[in-house]
Amino acid sequence: MSHAQPRPSRSSAPASLPIRRALLSVSDKRGLVDFARGLAARGVELLSTGGTHKTLRDAGIAVREVSEHTGFPEMMDGRVKTLHPKIHGGILALRDVETHTAAMEKHGIAPIDLVCVNLYPFEQTVAKAGTTFEAAIENIDIGGPSMVRSAAKNHRFVAVVTDPDDYDAILKELSTFGGELAQATRTRLARKAFALTARYDAAITRYLESQRGAEAEAEALPDVYTLTGTKLGDLRYGENPHQRAAFYKVPGASEAGIATGKVLGGKALSYNNILDLDSALALVREFADPAVVVVKHNNPCGCATRRVLREAAEAAWAGDPVSAFGSVIAINRPVDRATADFLADEGHFVECVVAPSFEKEAFTLLTTRPKWGKNLRLVEVGALGERDARDLIVRKVAGGFLVQDRNLVAGAGIEHRVVTDRAPTDDEKRELQFAASICKHVKSNAIVLVNDGMLVGAGAGQMSRVDSVRIAVDKATPARARGAVLASDAFFPFPDGLELAAKAGVKAVIQPGGSVRDADVIAAANRWGIAMVFTGVRHFLH
Repeated sequence: MSHAQPRPSRSSAPASLPIRRALLSVSDKRGLVDFARGLAARGVELLSTGGTHKTLRDAGIAVREVSEHTGFPEMMDGRVKTLHPKIHGGILALRDVETHTAAMEKHGIAPIDLVCVNLYPFEQTVAKAGTTFEAAIENIDIGGPSMVRSAAKNHRFVAVVTDPDDYDAILKELSTFGGELAQATRTRLARKAFALTARYDAAITRYLESQRGAEAEAEALPDVYTLTGTKLGDLRYGENPHQRAAFYKVPGASEAGIATGKVLGGKALSYNNILDLDSALALVREFADPAVVVVKHNNPCGCATRRVLREAAEAAWAGDPVSAFGSVIAINRPVDRATADFLADEGHFVECVVAPSFEKEAFTLLTTRPKWGKNLRLVEVGALGERDARDLIVRKVAGGFLVQDRNLVAGAGIEHRVVTDRAPTDDEKRELQFAASICKHVKSNAIVLVNDGMLVGAGAGQMSRVDSVRIAVDKATPARARGAVLASDAFFPFPDGLELAAKAGVKAVIQPGGSVRDADVIAAANRWGIAMVFTGVRHFLH
């Protein structure tokens, strides 16, 4: 059954659409006075509310209060002021439909030709520490989105302005075209308006979801999931030069990361740079001690922790010096001069470095000493702090998208069950924990070898786990594989992978377990004198 409304009968469309009356009601008052002056200079009658009315009146601009225009006072602490037929009728009326114009005349409704509205600062309010639930609810705008949507729907006749950055261009166009705006401009402004209200509602939904607290843990993900983003900028291209790309920030995002960080000079970040920086930062946050992570093609090729940051950088680079050339590096401490001195060493080349901050001498050294320094992207993200478990992972597929929780399971919180005759020593336990933290960030099938607190070999993205072991052992070289520990992101389906590691000299293994052939794998470990622990937690990363 169709629920479409009957098509209204139309008179001939007006020859022009001059702006004669404008309603201005804004929270963000940037550029407001100059915009209103420009409109008034063209003879546009101005209507306004509350703080906007006061700002314009104090600036000496002739402006009429909405309550005077409607003949109905503001009430309920300002909750009801623009929700009135004389406002929405003046915005929504189709000027080329006789029944609409007749209704306007009968009820004394004057047309409103331009609506300039931006909304209560809900996102900014809930981002402030200590904001109460009641304060957040009071900052949900109702009249504003209603007017914006009404004007955007009727943009053939009504211009809707939601962004102060558009004021100058609108005034210029009005001046150029005798008080009119081109239909293409009206359409562009309407698109922008609907994007604003969509983002606004999504922010409210996210906030209300976040307030569910512990109850959300036991519930399914929401039936409707809305994701909006504000474009931070266009990128030169995507993963490949023939693909378009842009970088967006989720409104309200506050966790230290690439979207919230600051790029300190150098070339613009590329699509692949952003992916690599995000992956590197996710891994380096796993460690409390000074840590450095080297990422190439979205997989860690170097990782180390040490008491001294420069030593961590040296060990991380030494994990795979060939792959480290042209890499992206993440550091979990402010970058000091000694660490910068190592990174800028002759023979080293780095694309990007992300860290909480950069000491002045370190910044100067990195950007001036090596010949590639002028192109180096330094990304400052501030104190790393806590990770936001509410920030779900979204992955697009053709015709839809997948949503899942972030993998924030900490290795220290996982029960380690010794399943072999030999238990790992205390030193091996520390190494296994370190290896497991890295393995979680390597693409599946993932195998990681660690020796002396540094990543010495990684096998990533292979279709067969034994092939990942072979690659990791080969990367490590015989000298560093001997005495290393191994982490696997999932169980060994056969003993072959473990036996290959044992022949290379691996002395301890950490893996989830759960294979139907676990007994065979355990028996192989016992034959080789390997200590092995099961965690029961898989860490696939595709």
